[in-house]
Amino acid sequence: MNPTKPNQPHQQRQQALAPLSHRSSQVEPWDMLIIGGGITGAGIAREAARRGLAVLLIEQKDFAWGTSSRSSKMVHGGLRYIASGDYKTTLLSVRERERMLSEASGLVNEMHYVMPHYKGKFPPPWIFNTLLRVYDRLAGKRYFTYFKREAFLSLNPHIKQDKFLGASQFSDAVTDDSRLVMRVLDEAINDGAQAINYLKAESLITNEQGLVVGATLKDTSSEDNAHSNAQNNVQSYDVYAKVVVSATGAWADTLRMQASKQSEQSFHKQIRPSRGSHLVISQERLPLKQAYTFLHPEDKRAVFVFPWENRTVLGTTDLDHPPLDDSEVGITNEEVDYLLTATNELFNDADLNREDVISTWAGVRPLISEGGDGKRVSPSKEKRDHSVWLDNNLVTVSGGKLTTFRLIALDVLEKCQEVLALDKSVIQNQTINGDYVFSDTTPTNPKFSTLPKALQQRLQGFYGLQLDTLLELAHDEDLAYVTDSNTIWAEIRFAARHEQVIHLDDLLLRRTRLGLILPHGAMTPLISTRLKQICQQELGWDEQKWQQEVVRYQDLWQRYYHLPAA
Repeated sequence: MNPTKPNQPHQQRQQALAPLSHRSSQVEPWDMLIIGGGITGAGIAREAARRGLAVLLIEQKDFAWGTSSRSSKMVHGGLRYIASGDYKTTLLSVRERERMLSEASGLVNEMHYVMPHYKGKFPPPWIFNTLLRVYDRLAGKRYFTYFKREAFLSLNPHIKQDKFLGASQFSDAVTDDSRLVMRVLDEAINDGAQAINYLKAESLITNEQGLVVGATLKDTSSEDNAHSNAQNNVQSYDVYAKVVVSATGAWADTLRMQASKQSEQSFHKQIRPSRGSHLVISQERLPLKQAYTFLHPEDKRAVFVFPWENRTVLGTTDLDHPPLDDSEVGITNEEVDYLLTATNELFNDADLNREDVISTWAGVRPLISEGGDGKRVSPSKEKRDHSVWLDNNLVTVSGGKLTTFRLIALDVLEKCQEVLALDKSVIQNQTINGDYVFSDTTPTNPKFSTLPKALQQRLQGFYGLQLDTLLELAHDEDLAYVTDSNTIWAEIRFAARHEQVIHLDDLLLRRTRLGLILPHGAMTPLISTRLKQICQQELGWDEQKWQQEVVRYQDLWQRYYHLPAA
């Protein structure tokens, strides 16, 4: 092993932090400091950097750690908005879905959805099919198909057949949400942005007029290391920027309250945290080639059962979540039962139970509440629109959908125009460097042509500009799949070397999703042995560090990504 490798992670992090020092004074501030490393923050960084702004993005945990690695993985056009008469939102969402399908094939992929219809149950076929025709018209494509009873059951004999009338099929898209964040960040970095994880905005910096001009940042990369002395040497940085953008999602009220100078008692909180949880089971227990959407028998909420990463996912719930801190979020026993009940109702021969669950995940949606606590509608009925606020030069954005992250970013830039001394046409120009989000790149490494077509498409979508670097780094044995997953070992090596991996969960839960789709969080003897070898080679982890990370990861996985105690 290269003797310089043990110092490599430290050296890489110091290189990432170096720009903070030379721009830490008020003499040369950043144009934009973005707080929050999810899809919204990444999208803002992408659009700002391509317009020539000096951008620094920070994330207090890992990139996509919050909602953006825990969504339902769906890039959808908002079919539900048609029913409420909000055609504009649906139109914009559908157009963005089609854009991503075109630009990021392999990362964002079309997926068929099926709505089964039963006699006496809502919605009847004629109503739902009318909505789907409008949905297709907005997309400019024909996706909708209606299957009569016998035709559908001949291909899908495993669903409940009593009083079954037929099924409506339509299309939306599915993605790996965490990889989507990394791909957008790569595009931003390629245009000059800086992005650093495990860097927390401890407090906002204000000038004599009370306007926000920066933030004090704290390095949190060693906070969870029980054997580290880093607590005694925590680095902090005063970073100044012409505009500070808070893209912290469900945590947005915290910095807004600081900027407004109001007390917690007088500050009107806008964010309503809503928890959505999911179960992952094997395809053998419930083999699906398309997604099913249907109404839960208890509360008539829409739920989904869909194929993802060679597994089957059951989701989602929609429940008010307690006030947030910086801790992980996990599923409850009630939610486990709720999702199993719904699935067993439709697939009544499946007889799924807790023993079938490989893993779970739960995330918190940042809903924008429209009423006080006493007047609230259910979380499922809150609008999914985003909002942008300006408080003493702090621009805050929250809400919205994964699908429309680019449009959200453009709205944020327009609000930033009220602070930045820039020609408004620069902000509004969506065609700078071409009207695209994802670069169109063709890898030149000869290893690429030896890969199966499906893997080629996946890697191009996942890694874009970085694919040649990944292939150059890969050993011959790294081009093999990790057991029955869609992930190859080269992705693990690349992430460890180039994607700011600090902890084992960064690698197994976000850079790859092996911790969600493999038993025991992927920590079986055969896999963990090779993981250890790669982490030692690429991250310089010695035996003590590896064992420390394994203990930390297994505790986290058992508490938040598996079943809760019965």
